Amino acid sequence: MIEQDTIRLLRECDSGVKMGISSIGDVIGHVSSPELKKLLQDSSGQHERLGEELRRLLEEYRDEGKEPAAMAKGMSWLKTNIKLTADSSDNTIADLMTDGCDMGIKSLSKYLNMYQAADERSKDLAKRVISAEEELRKGVRDFL
Repeated sequence: MIEQDTIRLLRECDSGVKMGISSIGDVIGHVSSPELKKLLQDSSGQHERLGEELRRLLEEYRDEGKEPAAMAKGMSWLKTNIKLTADSSDNTIADLMTDGCDMGIKSLSKYLNMYQAADERSKDLAKRVISAEEELRKGVRDFL
């Protein structure tokens, strides 16, 4: 049970980190403010480092991780592009990032509660991913 919950939690974290990196990549080219651009670049780098750590743990369990659901990724891309076509301001980008962070925090918190038998390293990593999302959400507030 511990190993199954650990792998499941790590997979969800892997998917979430990949989704976060992708979402930042979708908007960063539209950013005007150097401060917001740096915030997003820093967050993307933090997500990449967490992703590397996740992949190392997944390798220990001989698992390849999980890609974000195609439907979720497609809907996110569609929402982002529709909003940016209508208004590509930093305010819109901050709004999109806030929504994405909220979804990431909510889903990873749910999985952290769902897979309570996961090992402590995996739980700690999930908490750090959630914390990264909370930091980004807090950082973009100044641009709303």
